[in-house]
Amino acid sequence: MEQWPWMTIVVLIGLTVRWTVSLNSYSGAGKPPMFGDYEAQRHWQEITFNLPIKQWYFNSSDNNLLYWGLDYPPLTAYHSLLCAYVAKLINPDWIALHTSRGYESQAHKLFMRTTVLIADLLIYIPAVVLYCCCLKDISTKKKIANALCILLYPGLILIDYGHFQYNSVSLGFALWGVLGVSYDWDLLGSLAFCLAINYKQMELYHSLPFFCFLLGKCLKKGLRGKGFGLLLKLACTVVASFILCWLPFFTEREQTLQVLRRLFPVDRGLFEDKVANVWCSFSVFLKIKDILPRHIQIIISFCFTFLSLLPACIKLMLHPSPRRLRLTLVSCALSFFLFSFQVHEKSILLVSLPVCLVLNEIPFMSTWFLLVSTFSMLPLLLKDELLMPSFVTMMAFFIACATFFPIFEKTSEEELQLKSFSISVRKYLPSFTFLPRIIQYLFLTSVIFMVVLTLMTVTLDPPQKLPDLYSVLVCFVSCLNFLFFLAYFNIIIIWDSKNGRNRKKIN
Repeated sequence: MEQWPWMTIVVLIGLTVRWTVSLNSYSGAGKPPMFGDYEAQRHWQEITFNLPIKQWYFNSSDNNLLYWGLDYPPLTAYHSLLCAYVAKLINPDWIALHTSRGYESQAHKLFMRTTVLIADLLIYIPAVVLYCCCLKDISTKKKIANALCILLYPGLILIDYGHFQYNSVSLGFALWGVLGVSYDWDLLGSLAFCLAINYKQMELYHSLPFFCFLLGKCLKKGLRGKGFGLLLKLACTVVASFILCWLPFFTEREQTLQVLRRLFPVDRGLFEDKVANVWCSFSVFLKIKDILPRHIQIIISFCFTFLSLLPACIKLMLHPSPRRLRLTLVSCALSFFLFSFQVHEKSILLVSLPVCLVLNEIPFMSTWFLLVSTFSMLPLLLKDELLMPSFVTMMAFFIACATFFPIFEKTSEEELQLKSFSISVRKYLPSFTFLPRIIQYLFLTSVIFMVVLTLMTVTLDPPQKLPDLYSVLVCFVSCLNFLFFLAYFNIIIIWDSKNGRNRKKIN
């Protein structure tokens, strides 16, 4: 019980940082005609409150889908409707049909920021605190430090409280799902993850590890015995939760198809804006979007994504464990981010969540990744005038990690969890003892590139013929980092020896 007063202080620190960032600008502030994601969230409240549910996803004179049309699953729409009811009680002008478009005021900004904070406080933050409290074989001090570092992760704070979104809701549900299935509350864990998918479809990045982990559990129990009963219960839980969320849209076939078309807009192309994945980063050398037909692009992206995540998923299904689940969540989400179709820069948050969950196990690599993930969104953060909040939150996060997890001291083969891999390589190359040193040099190089590119972006104007030069460089450098991390996490998963059961584990 001694940890709870300290956990309360950690939560208060996290809330203070979040609220401080929220006092800054937000996406599209004072920039008509489209404004930004802040206006998108307000507009969805306007639409869900004033229009019948059957019109939420359809284009009409009252619902112009080209102006921030609703493109998230039903649970997001229900959340918008709930916020709209509260807004109606405070000031009906905030959600008045048509006339509220582009509405901006200090009172409304306060209301919108508060809705994010409440959602965070109800769903994401309790999941983080409970996860850290349930960590085994570590001291109370380490549990508190782990919670603090996760809550200080700058990427999520800057996007939800600066740019303005509700990513903490879907990520919070996903974390509740991880907690549930890790401690054999499989039905509740499955329900929580289904809520995550029905809030944001990008949670499909995490779906295969959940599926393989639970299927592996069923296979381990035996499909002719208890395993079949568990599989049946899980199937019923998933089907029932989806039916409940989608029930209003199942009344007509066209309703269901229209929602699906809005959730998976393949017409938007392989990628949008500047995103640090393979297709965008290497389009500098090969314009895949212009060379290949749309359906070929979809097939290629599917094949790359599926093949890159397959080994980790097979390993998880054959040998399910909570630790492997966390690592496979990282690997699969990163594969989706790097290779899948229609990726946004903010989708890196889906990789960052499971990386936060292994922060205590692999502090050096996790801290490095979380810094790169925030840096990869630099063009978006600068566009929203969030340079200073980005710098302050990244420094606060780095200092916290370096203080509570002496990350620079945890770079041995054992600490990097590369011992099994190194032993395998040394069978053929006995002198292979320099891997930790190489990783340290790569970290130093990565940090130098991030600092230099940030300074160049902020202080120097790009050449007139190359106006997107710095944004492209940020994406390219970040993508190279992410490809390295994909290889690293897959090595850990594949070379995770059976003797790992004899090691100290954090479940």
